[in-house]
Amino acid sequence: MLTAAMIVCATLGATGVEPEPNTLTVLERAEGWRLLFDGTSTSGWRGYRRPGFPEKGWEVDGGVLRVLAGGGGGDIITNDQFGEFELALQFRVAPKANSGIMYGVTEKHGASWQTGPEFQVLDDAGHGLKPTEPHSAGAMYDLYAGPEGKIVRAAGEWNDARVRLRSGVVQHFLNGGKVVEARLFEEGAATPTAEWAARIAGSKFKAYEGFGVQARGHLALQEHGDRVEYRNIRVRELGAGRPGEVSLFNGKDLSGWVAVVPEAEKAGIAPESVWSVEGGVLVCKGTPAGYIKTAGSYTNFVLRLEWRFNPVTRKAGNSGVLLRMMGPDKVWPRSIEAQLHSGNAGDFWNIDEFAMKTEAGRTRGRNTKKTHAGAERPVGEWNEYEIVVNGGDVVLRVNGEEVNRAWEAEAIAGSIGLQSEGAEIHFRNIRIVPLD
Repeated sequence: MLTAAMIVCATLGATGVEPEPNTLTVLERAEGWRLLFDGTSTSGWRGYRRPGFPEKGWEVDGGVLRVLAGGGGGDIITNDQFGEFELALQFRVAPKANSGIMYGVTEKHGASWQTGPEFQVLDDAGHGLKPTEPHSAGAMYDLYAGPEGKIVRAAGEWNDARVRLRSGVVQHFLNGGKVVEARLFEEGAATPTAEWAARIAGSKFKAYEGFGVQARGHLALQEHGDRVEYRNIRVRELGAGRPGEVSLFNGKDLSGWVAVVPEAEKAGIAPESVWSVEGGVLVCKGTPAGYIKTAGSYTNFVLRLEWRFNPVTRKAGNSGVLLRMMGPDKVWPRSIEAQLHSGNAGDFWNIDEFAMKTEAGRTRGRNTKKTHAGAERPVGEWNEYEIVVNGGDVVLRVNGEEVNRAWEAEAIAGSIGLQSEGAEIHFRNIRIVPLD
């Protein structure tokens, strides 16, 4: 879970000022977000199995999309369909209200919940539900329950909800904490996992062909007869490119990278031979110690990359992403390291007294521990880093979870580096959106 201080930072952003509802900052746009509700219209939505938006039961008022109690307007769905995506929004329920957010929805059956898994929207207290019940707020309705420490706000207060589906893994987040994580599809395929198929088979959803197995589908907001309000509805497609995004790795060779391996000469090898490209994947042997760095320098950016350790041996290992590298080439150059060490991905390491500030309670010497465990996939599976370096702020997200944050970091131009640090590690999909 994020600490209270981290949640405030993540919500308010670098300026400390809460943004206007239903708007996006320049940084959020660079991160790939787009609005699904602008606060004034229903553009982008239509009724389930209808060509247009419902004529009753829903209204837009005061920057809020509201479903009316007893309105009878039916569910609404997005015009667009999404595969790998991240949806974020805020919801507010009336006392004892019940509703849901569905994803992967098709219009094959009579209702949206008959094909799409549901992020439950509920007044838990009003229904007397414990946080660990599979029908409580944030749960995947009837299939996966949330944890004991889940934070759910009272009826009449805004809750922050997020759904992320990436590389076959779905995650539900409620008020800054992850409440559900489940692998629905095999890695790199659209085949349902044995566990997911068993969950469906053991539920009421088994009666509906196609439930929970669609590679793409609509997002839906449910009309369940109760008053529920939504705002700040936004989405980003995780597999797609972003405006201004540039690939740093072409999937063929080390073009655009410079190899630095100080011990290579002693070992009688060429520095660049520590790395190879196999099937579009950048493979690092891990020895001798060193790194590759970008030929270009970057000050402010959003960096995305995927990594895994050897999927055959499944041997844990160490590596890191070096940010704003400067000074002489050595092991290791002055920089901020976003750690990749197994079990510790998301830690910071401050190298050569790089000017930056982190939360004191998690900092020991040059190391700042991540805020919480559980963001990494099992060793050998692909993980995704999203690193935001913007002015003095540095934010580390592992598989969609913010796990660390620094501020007042020295804002200088520097290279980006990938470490060779003792273990075979693989990289792919290395992309950057420069913010300058």
